[in-house]
Amino acid sequence: MANPFKQLAGETAVYGLSTILARVVNFLLVPLYTSFLSRSDYGVVTEMMAYIAILQVVLVMGLETGCFRFASKENVNPDNVFSSAFSTVGIVCLLFFIAVTCFSGSISGSLGYHGFSNIIIYVGAILFIDCVTAIVFARLRYEHKAVKFAVIKTLKILTELGVNLVLYLSFPRFAASHPDTFLLKFISATPDFTYAIFGILVSCIVCVVLLIPELLRLSPKIDKTIWKPLMLYSLPLMIAGLPGVLNDFLDRILMRFMNADPVMWRADLGVYQAGVKIAVIMSLFVQMFRYAAEPFFFQREKEKGNKEMYSKVMTYFVAFCMFGFLFVMLYIDAIGLMLGRNFREGLAITPIMLFAYVLLGMLFNVSMWYKLSGKTGYAVWITLAGLAVTIVINVLFMPVYSYYAAAWGHVASYLVMMIISLILGNKYYPIPYKWGKIIFCIVCALAIYGGSLLLPELAFWPKMAVSTVLLGCYTLIVWFVLFRKPVRYESQNS
Repeated sequence: MANPFKQLAGETAVYGLSTILARVVNFLLVPLYTSFLSRSDYGVVTEMMAYIAILQVVLVMGLETGCFRFASKENVNPDNVFSSAFSTVGIVCLLFFIAVTCFSGSISGSLGYHGFSNIIIYVGAILFIDCVTAIVFARLRYEHKAVKFAVIKTLKILTELGVNLVLYLSFPRFAASHPDTFLLKFISATPDFTYAIFGILVSCIVCVVLLIPELLRLSPKIDKTIWKPLMLYSLPLMIAGLPGVLNDFLDRILMRFMNADPVMWRADLGVYQAGVKIAVIMSLFVQMFRYAAEPFFFQREKEKGNKEMYSKVMTYFVAFCMFGFLFVMLYIDAIGLMLGRNFREGLAITPIMLFAYVLLGMLFNVSMWYKLSGKTGYAVWITLAGLAVTIVINVLFMPVYSYYAAAWGHVASYLVMMIISLILGNKYYPIPYKWGKIIFCIVCALAIYGGSLLLPELAFWPKMAVSTVLLGCYTLIVWFVLFRKPVRYESQNS
């Protein structure tokens, strides 16, 4: 039998390819945005992306998962299931887009973006296209058309990158020499936040064009015999998923109302987002791990010694995550150069967010108990507890500490959810995690990072050399602790 840990690592790499590309593109856009945008403009982009993320969950209505459930039933035509879901999402999103378009001026004015009603329309169009195509992508997944799924997603991502590069690097010169160009009806002549949102919209339109053959396979009809049970199954999934996305993005929205400096909240939001983006390296690995870990855990549920295997996965996961934490923080002087000078103070929250993502990965590991034991109802309550912590931390401390409160809110929320999940897991599906080794890996990494801060100030290259030595020390220490075999002493007769 193949080594299960090698299999897990291989699946992590395979499932993570599209995720890697999406995150890498977002990562590559950070130096572009922080070089050309002001702090406030980047704050606007961040706020709009938060609204998009939250509203996507609402407008899709949990129908992606609902389609998988009902299309797999006997005596049910999958075409009718996907067509019903597609039509339902299409009608709801079309009405939403019409309402947003009609009231775009009022919405932009109430948000403080006077004269930028087009941005509100773009956000509405992005949501309309993304939510409708979500059902089409769900059908591709159901039919195991993974290559087609990945190719279209990849082209969409590359389109967004290409449009952003053209707009920020070339369009201002073009607009100056062609002041009558029709493009100025859609975007500004000088770089601002409209470019970023418009780039996403163009990528969505390209995605629709690529999906035309799949769209033509869906009928604009609703099967009444399927629709009611499909909605009754799917809507609770939407409600259950909403606290999770709110937990991730609510701080971006609350900063408008709770920031320590009510005048500079957009600028602070832009700085906060820049610091978070540097920590995306850790969230990338966590997301890749999640793609592969779920089938890995389920496939080995019946195997002998499966719980000990899950325990080892957790230990190795934490050891690797703390290596990633150290890598980013020890080389932060080099990695931080990706940010524009005006945004580099956001690096102060990068270690906090890195550790938050470590806790998020640990939470995923310890939360497998309710999936393996079938007690998924607890997931909603655990997530609601985390959301409550997020709200309390931000409401109490953001008026004083601004984005530092937002960063620590993520740490506190993930930690509380992990503790609750552990307590419940020990009751219903106990897994013998090696907490001594896990805590040792965390403490070792934090101690090395803390020690690096006490070192005298060095020039760039000597500092990089010392950082490499420190990273090597962590690797050797953890390797010795995790993989050292106990020495057996045998008595000898004299």
